[in-house]
Amino acid sequence: MITIGLIGKTNVGKSTFFSASTMAEAEIANRPFVTIDPNVGMGYVKSKCVHIEFGVKCNPRNSICIEDYRFIPVKIVDVAGLIPGAHEGRGLGNKFLDDLRKADVLIHVIDASGSTNEEGMPIEPGTRDPEEDIAFIEKEMDEWFFSIINKDWSKFARTADLAGKDYVESLLAKLSGLSINKLQIIEALKVSNLESTKLMQWTEEDLRRFSKTLRQISKPIVIAANKSDIPISKENIKKLKEKYKMVVPVSANSELALRKAAKADIIKYIPGENNFEIKGTLNQKQKEALEFIKSKVLDVYGSTGVQDTINMAVFEGLRMIVVYPVEDEKKLTDKNGNILPDALLIKNGSTPKDLASEIHTELAKGFLFAIDARKKMRVSEDYKLKTNDVIKIVSTTAKS
Repeated sequence: MITIGLIGKTNVGKSTFFSASTMAEAEIANRPFVTIDPNVGMGYVKSKCVHIEFGVKCNPRNSICIEDYRFIPVKIVDVAGLIPGAHEGRGLGNKFLDDLRKADVLIHVIDASGSTNEEGMPIEPGTRDPEEDIAFIEKEMDEWFFSIINKDWSKFARTADLAGKDYVESLLAKLSGLSINKLQIIEALKVSNLESTKLMQWTEEDLRRFSKTLRQISKPIVIAANKSDIPISKENIKKLKEKYKMVVPVSANSELALRKAAKADIIKYIPGENNFEIKGTLNQKQKEALEFIKSKVLDVYGSTGVQDTINMAVFEGLRMIVVYPVEDEKKLTDKNGNILPDALLIKNGSTPKDLASEIHTELAKGFLFAIDARKKMRVSEDYKLKTNDVIKIVSTTAKS
C-alpha cells in the first residue's frame, strides 16, 4: 500500500489534515509539538469508477465505491513537526525524520496565512512568508538525505570501486532503509551527471547534488496550503502556485467539520466535492459554520483541498493510474462473481505483466497475455496501461 507522509513545521494543522483525511482520532491544539509519536491512519485516493461507463453495479473488495467514485486506500502517517535544525536533533527532528523513511510521497502542510513563526508559535496573520517554511523544510530534508548518504562514504566508495561492484546495486543496498528503488537511483545518477563517475571520485558537492536529486525523485512533495479560509492566504497561495508545481489550497478545519457533519447524518457530503446537501435540522451555530465553509472555502477554491491534495500526491507526485483487474472480461468479475472487485494503483507506463506482478508474483511468472475488457481483445505484452483500463490476465498460474 502507498504510504503518504505528512510533514511540516509544528502547529500548522497537520494533525487536523490527518484527522480530516482519515477520520482517525489525533490530538489537535494551537501549540507546538502536539504530535510526538506518529499518527497512522487510512486515507483514500478518489477516482471516477468505471462501473458508470459499463452500466453495472460494482462489488468493491479492496476499496469503497460511493455513488460515481471509487475510493482506494492509502496509508497516511502524520509525524512530529519540524523546526529549523531538526536534522541536527533540534526539537523532535531525528524522530521525525526516522518516521518518514518508509513514505513514498510527502504532503507538506504549510500555514498559508503566515500566522505561525518558525517555531510554530501563533503570530498575527500575514507576519510570516509561507515560502520561508517551504525552504527550511526542504533544507532539513536535503540535509537528512545527505547525512545518510555521506555516512562512511569514503570506506563505502573504496570498497565498491575496488571490488568492481555495480554501484547502482551498491547504492541501493546502502539506502535500503529509505524505501528507494533501483530506477530512482538510476534516474538520480543521470540527472546529477554522475552516471560514469567512479564513487571514489565524487566530491562533497557531487554528494550533495546527488542526495538532493534523489530526495526530490524518491520523496516528491505536494504543498498543502492550509488555512486557506483566512483572507490573507489567497494572495499567498497565488504566489506559491506561480513558483511551485504542486500546490493545493486547503482548509483542513472545513473538511473535518464537513466529514463530522456527514458522519452525524446532518449533511450528505462526498469528500472532495464542491458542495454538500443538508439532511438534518441545524442549530444556529451549525448553520453559520456551514455557511462559512460554503462561502469562504468551497465557492472560492472549489473544494476544501484535502482530497485534492491526496489525489495530487498519488496521481501527480507518484504518477500512478487506476486499473481494474478482472478474471472474466465479459462479466467484469472475479472468480467469486464480484463485479469490478479491485481497483489497483499502478505506475503510469506499466504493462499488463507489471499488473500481473502487482496481483501475485506467480501470476507474472506464468504470464501469457492480457485482454482489454473494454475492447474485448488481446493487448500486447508491452502495451502501456491507461487509467481505468479493465484487464484480464491470462497465465499458466491462475491467482487473480
